[in-house]
Amino acid sequence: MESNVSYDLIVTIINKGYSEDVVEASKKAGAEGGTILFGRGTGVHEHAKLFNITIEPEKELVLTLIDREKTDDVLQAITAGLDLNKPGKGIAFVVDVERAIGITHLVKRMEDGGDTHA
Repeated sequence: MESNVSYDLIVTIINKGYSEDVVEASKKAGAEGGTILFGRGTGVHEHAKLFNITIEPEKELVLTLIDREKTDDVLQAITAGLDLNKPGKGIAFVVDVERAIGITHLVKRMEDGGDTHA
């Protein structure tokens, strides 16, 4: 069963070691959690050298599926909590989610007549 809640996906890409800070900031703003993935940067500013060997900096990605009504608050909390407005701190962007399946706790709350925004 699909819920009638509209969702956004907030994607946050930060340097290794900061994913828990993203999750903590987003939870304080109303998110219920996130999914952490690992990757490496390949951008123009991402190539450091050590002993003439190129090092690809490790990155962490946090995917936060969020009720669209909470998106602005959560994005603002992530931005402030990780200083994303400063160079080199990371980026965050929002993707519209057309459909989401498997968020059973929200569907159960809706069936019970409860608040879907808890």
